[in-house]
Amino acid sequence: MTDFVIYLGDVITGNNIMTKNASLYWDEAISATRDRGIAWTSVFGNHDDAFFEWPLEWFSQTGIPKRRCSSGNILFAGCSFRGTTRLELMRSEIEENRFSYSKDGPQDLWPSVSNYVLQLSSSDDSQQPVAYMYFFDSGGGSYPEVISNAQVKWFQQKSEEVNPHSRVPEIIFWHIPSKAYKEVDPRQSCCVGSIFLEDVAAQEAEMGIMEVLEQRHSVKAIFVGHNHGLDWCCPYKKLWLCFARHSGYGGYGNWSRGARILEITQQPFSLKSWIRMEDGHIHSEVNLSS
Repeated sequence: MTDFVIYLGDVITGNNIMTKNASLYWDEAISATRDRGIAWTSVFGNHDDAFFEWPLEWFSQTGIPKRRCSSGNILFAGCSFRGTTRLELMRSEIEENRFSYSKDGPQDLWPSVSNYVLQLSSSDDSQQPVAYMYFFDSGGGSYPEVISNAQVKWFQQKSEEVNPHSRVPEIIFWHIPSKAYKEVDPRQSCCVGSIFLEDVAAQEAEMGIMEVLEQRHSVKAIFVGHNHGLDWCCPYKKLWLCFARHSGYGGYGNWSRGARILEITQQPFSLKSWIRMEDGHIHSEVNLSS
């Protein structure tokens, strides 16, 4: 049974949405977990708040398709195609869904929004942490694809606050892979995965987050999305770098859909992962706590 779901960015493709308010599409995308009463959390990718891009073919003989607007005239604000900000999307999710654990992130880290930490607690004692899960907004869309130095400092402060001396395991999530992902060879024997069909599309710059994570022995793994044609996990220094698996019906590529599963046990601590395909097939199991 699924206990918790993480939407790892690019929940919607904002640059294809013909309306100024994309929150209805966001709500539809997360409805699979909400309707089943499953708790979830989310971070942003590079497409979620992207501004609408006019397809050139709309100006051919076929014309512009029907659109959801408050007025039939595209000059009116109801059909401005202005895009929906990260903050609007996140606050809409939080306010309208009691199963959402998402947070809109510290205000001083703007324009990044989805930066927060969740404590995974023992089933026997809710005050006893089993792991801490950190979520970052890795940019893209309305601003550069980067984890800023301000976010690095936020992590250093927050991790020392909730997990002094690194006594509890920590797991990291963001959307766009860091440049460290380009340094590993996913075809080496110590890596696990099933598709290796793209080059890593990394963040535009490295502002210090990887150096900090590498030095913190409690960090076990980093999970990213972004590349639909990759689903591997590879060891990198003292931690693991992992891709998720393309799960949705949108975006580029026609690879089979699946999801990365994480299994966390408490005593002793264990973090295992595998890919479960849409048809139920399971592959690429790996122990990330070894």
